[in-house]
Formats: sequence, C-alpha cells, structure tokens
Amino acid sequence: MISEEPPVIDFSPFHGSDESKKVELVEQIRQACERFGFFQLINHDVPLTLQQQVIKQSKELFDLPLEVKEKYGKDIGGYNRGYECLRSQNFEKQGKGDLKEGFYMGKNLPLSDQYVIDKRFGQGPNKYPAELRDPKEFQRVMEEYHKTMTALAVNLLQVLACTLNLNTNFFDDFCEHPVAALRLLHYPPQDPATIEVEKGIGAHTDFGAITMLLQDETGGLQVWNNFSSEWVGVTPIAGAYVVNLGNMMMRWTNDRYLSNLHRVINKGGNERFSVPFFFSGNPNYTVKCLPSCADPQIGAKHPPVKVHDWMNGRFADTYGSSKGKAFGDLRQDVVAGMDANRV
Repeated sequence: MISEEPPVIDFSPFHGSDESKKVELVEQIRQACERFGFFQLINHDVPLTLQQQVIKQSKELFDLPLEVKEKYGKDIGGYNRGYECLRSQNFEKQGKGDLKEGFYMGKNLPLSDQYVIDKRFGQGPNKYPAELRDPKEFQRVMEEYHKTMTALAVNLLQVLACTLNLNTNFFDDFCEHPVAALRLLHYPPQDPATIEVEKGIGAHTDFGAITMLLQDETGGLQVWNNFSSEWVGVTPIAGAYVVNLGNMMMRWTNDRYLSNLHRVINKGGNERFSVPFFFSGNPNYTVKCLPSCADPQIGAKHPPVKVHDWMNGRFADTYGSSKGKAFGDLRQDVVAGMDANRV
C-alpha cells in the first residue's frame, strides 16, 4: 500500500549544465504529476529573504482591525482584488464556512491596460492598504514577489512541456500577459474537536494550471492519496514550494496528469500563514488537448475552452451559492482521473 506524501524535487538541475540531471528532473516531475499531482520544489531561485518578507508583510496585513481590512474588500471595485473575510468559502458545504481569511493580488495593472479594458479575468489594479505600518514597503515586496513567482512559473512550465514530449517553449504564448493571482492567507487556530465539520479550507481541487504554495512552519496541509484512500500531511520545508496542478492542466493533458484534492486543518494551536501563487495563463488563450496526450481511440476527452471563460466559470462556482461539490463527489472525480492514468 502506498501512503507516502508527495515527493521533494530538487530544481537546481534546471539552471545547471548536466544534461543527465535535467533528464532526471523531467522524469521526477512527470511521475509526480501522474501519481499525486503534487510535489515539493527545493533549490529554486526564489530568495529565502524575499519569502520571509512576504510572510512578514502578510502577518502585518492580517493584524489590521477588521473594519480596516473590510475597506479593501475584494468585491469592491470589480477586479476581485483585496480582502476576503473569514468563512467566505465553504468547500465541503459543512458548518459555517472555511476558517481562513485572505487577500487577493495580481500584477498591478493600470486601468488603461487593454486586458483591463476588455475585462479579462484576473486583470486589474491591486489594493494596498494605507493603514499598514509601511504601505510602500508592502507594495514593493508584493510586486517583487509576484514578478519572481511569475518567472518561476514560466520555468516550471518549460519542464512540464518536456514531461509531455513537447518543445520546451510550447507554453510561451500561454504565459504571455497571464492570469497570475497572489493570495495571502491567514488561518486562526481551530479546535481539534471540530474538524469533522470545520476545516481551515475544505477538500477541493484548484481550477487553474499550476499552484505554487509558500507555507510557514505550522503545517496542516493535507493531500488525498487515492492509492491508500487516506489524507497525507505535507511536511513544511523551509524555503520549499508545494506545487500542484489544477483542473485546467488535468483537462489540458486529457486527464493524464492529476489535479488532486487537498485541504487544511490547523489544529496545532498556532496561527497559520500561507501564500499560494495561482498561475493560469493568458485569458485569451484557448486550452485544447495537448498533441502528445490525445487518446488513440477517442482523441480529446474535453472540448477546447478559452482561459477567461474557464476561470470565470470556476471562480463563480467557488464563491457562488452552490459552494462547490461535496467531498465525496470531488473524490469520485479524482478517482476517475487516476483510473484513466492506469489504463
């Protein structure tokens, strides 16, 4: 029985000259995408000092009084940027809602940007709370981090292209002017006795292309292991990124790669801070079955879809009245994808 947590993968060969190690890196990521849809990435080129600055600024943001944070609500202004209050989402349709608060950002775009004018998904200006101790430093750190993470996402997609027997630059057009959301998250401690009906964030799959999560040392992130039918904790590693694929990538690979269930239960008695970076590509790009993933018998399992339309629909589902699927339904989706990979 397989019960291990997602693998830890060294990304340093990407920047090296040893071709054999690059081949090994590609194979490690390919296996992780097929088996878990998750892995931890170490020895990337994001500075630890920048990561620490982001967590520090995030803590200062969430320390602001609630009435101040609510002035910067994500539903104010029409660009889905800013603060989301505690229990805004309820992924498992249980209890009062997920026990977390967040703050959405992206690339800080002017209103004159054509993608903003066209109201493309995820495009717009950021909100930078003036009440922070040093608002300019908050803005500087977040914009530097967003730029750095975008570059890492592009590099990672080059490796993913190789895992799928595609040209290294296959995803270049997809990476142009991307939907790339930076989300600060704060989880208060929760009573372990309530975890059956209350989660930091309930079981869900991400709906974009790739997610790269920076988590603090608190722990609490769990990934569903379909082989052993159990939740597996993802041990925090200083400086590492927890990388997972979203539903868009699973669809794009004709279900060859897995978008897997994960959740957070913060029962350790401490606050938890994490910073996911969701990279979902150019909103005008059309995602259709990759040429190396078409089924010989039936071809593509999913019709083509534009990134803007896909993301807009999934985001509406996440925050809509339906509150997404129940855990049992989501698990069946994952099982179907895993079964497809075994064929």
